[in-house]
Amino acid sequence: MGAARYPFSAIVGHDELRLALLLTAVHPGIGGVLVRGEKGTAKSTVVRALSALLPAVTAVPGCRFGCDPVTPDFTCPDGPHAAVAGQLIRPARLVELPVGATEDRLVGSLDLQRALTEGVSAYQPGLLAAAHRGVLYVDEVNLLPDHLVDVLLDAAAMGRAHVERDGVSVSHAASFLLVGTMNPEEGELRPQLLDRFGLTVEVAASRDVETRAEVIRRRLRYEADPAEFAVVWHPEDAALAERITVARAVLPGVVLPDGELRRIAAVCAAFEVDGMRADLVLARTAMAHAAWRGAVAVDEVDIRIAAALALPHRRRRDPFDEPGLDSEQLEDALRTADQPPDEPPDGPGGGRTEEPQGDVAGDISGNSTNGVAPDRSASDRPVPAPAAPFRARLLALPGVGAGTPGRRSRARTSTGRTIRASSSDGSGLHLLGTLAAAAPHQHDRGRQGPGLLVHRTDVRRAIRVGRESNLVLFAVDASGSMAARARMSAVTGAVLSLLRDAYQRRDKVGLISFRGIDAQLVLPPTSAVDAAAARLNALRTGGRTPLAAGLLRSARVLAAERLRDPDRRALLVVLTDGRATHGGMDAALGAAALLRRDGVASIVVDCESGPVRLGLADRLAVALGGGCVRLAELSADTVAGVVRAVRSAARSAARSIA
Repeated sequence: MGAARYPFSAIVGHDELRLALLLTAVHPGIGGVLVRGEKGTAKSTVVRALSALLPAVTAVPGCRFGCDPVTPDFTCPDGPHAAVAGQLIRPARLVELPVGATEDRLVGSLDLQRALTEGVSAYQPGLLAAAHRGVLYVDEVNLLPDHLVDVLLDAAAMGRAHVERDGVSVSHAASFLLVGTMNPEEGELRPQLLDRFGLTVEVAASRDVETRAEVIRRRLRYEADPAEFAVVWHPEDAALAERITVARAVLPGVVLPDGELRRIAAVCAAFEVDGMRADLVLARTAMAHAAWRGAVAVDEVDIRIAAALALPHRRRRDPFDEPGLDSEQLEDALRTADQPPDEPPDGPGGGRTEEPQGDVAGDISGNSTNGVAPDRSASDRPVPAPAAPFRARLLALPGVGAGTPGRRSRARTSTGRTIRASSSDGSGLHLLGTLAAAAPHQHDRGRQGPGLLVHRTDVRRAIRVGRESNLVLFAVDASGSMAARARMSAVTGAVLSLLRDAYQRRDKVGLISFRGIDAQLVLPPTSAVDAAAARLNALRTGGRTPLAAGLLRSARVLAAERLRDPDRRALLVVLTDGRATHGGMDAALGAAALLRRDGVASIVVDCESGPVRLGLADRLAVALGGGCVRLAELSADTVAGVVRAVRSAARSAARSIA
């Protein structure tokens, strides 16, 4: 038996997180909690401690789906259950979904063991069934494939899981408290998925010395004797558990007055949240908070607290927007509902002039990437504000990969279009392929009557082709030849547009800048695309063009990434005018040939402007064995078609030069 779980009451600080979890335990209809925070902030510890506070579950004995014997699910695959079938009392479960879980593991699939040995079509439940009436915990939810997150959130919203696959058609109850944790440094969730979580909380380690010291004291006491530590904190945990039970009983009688309902609508309208989900979540959270404090009606204080938990993540319109809530705007919105309908609201809640959206350049505050005070001379200056973003064209890799599911290049994935059956690899059962493999052997196996005799050797799995995410490494020429304000503005605007595209396609990104005599890895490859945007804004421009150094640095970064993640294919995007004023063009072409020998797919974005064009970027693309496009051709709205990093593009460029 494992060590006692760290008590919920013993957590130091994190008051907002603990309240969000408790309110969701009172009213699971809120839709779950997303916990965002840096590493080492006890996110997982708090979540795992919550399950001990939940009321025990009474279930039908032998039901794999945890049906309540008082109100059993009449569609339960293990049913029908008798009106009185006995009772099984057990603690509420905490089910953890690992990052590498498949869709079969999550929703369940055909039970191959029974199908092959008994000849019946039986359903093997997944983690959604196990989590029914408990807690489903997803650590690093931002690293989970999007299609699995969609399945999770659909089940959490509807309280049911629907399975239509591999000859199985099943629907079962799946009502659970969904909690996801994530480190924003490892990448963000899409805004559409963020909106599906009811509440979100930002956590960070306290900077207060006494608070940090108390964290250490308690942790060391727990590690010395977990059982004794749990006994010490049991009374406080028991009191919280009792309070959850009482609040659940009070909740159905909590009244939401029309005036407070208008206040909720006013707050959501003031923050211009999309759709109506925020209004409903805000109302449910306010009612849960009223029940938590023992009130019979929702008050303004409940709405204020609910808004702080339900709205911050719904403010994001762009992947580079910071989540958060303007407290002054919230107060103005709360007051708006008290004003007569014909009286215009004042202050930031009404008539508010929003800050311009779209440009992420902001104020770079003179910061350079090497910590040196900014030099305002012509040879070293900050990058200008980016040009307006645009919808970028698809830059895709050739061939079929096998990397992490995403939305860029073709790949064999666990989801997608089935192209054939295989006896050795693949994912999920290929039913027709299995039957076709078994059919010729029926006579030899002595089949009598209808049906097929299927052996294990007949099983075929589906080979599916979908899309994968890639590593997109940007190598940006920030030299003096690129430093003309209009040109550099266009370059940074293009990179931001490509970064948005990478965010939507779930790529990892990296950023290299080369100028002067060397190249710098501004951002190591990461899934936090917004971090790349911030680093881009802090670039400096000026100096000579060390093109060879930029390419060699790219080769080293990509080689290291291949060792770390061999299945994730890389695309190198070089933004340059092709000049090599430091190191020479021969050295640059030699470095490009090295990348080509390494099999690196590449695209050169030609940033040369003016009436006289030297065509140096075309020469570089030929040496790299990749394609070359002009800066203006990156917009999907101005040029139709798809740019692919294939050698045919290089041959085309070579013919144009000749």
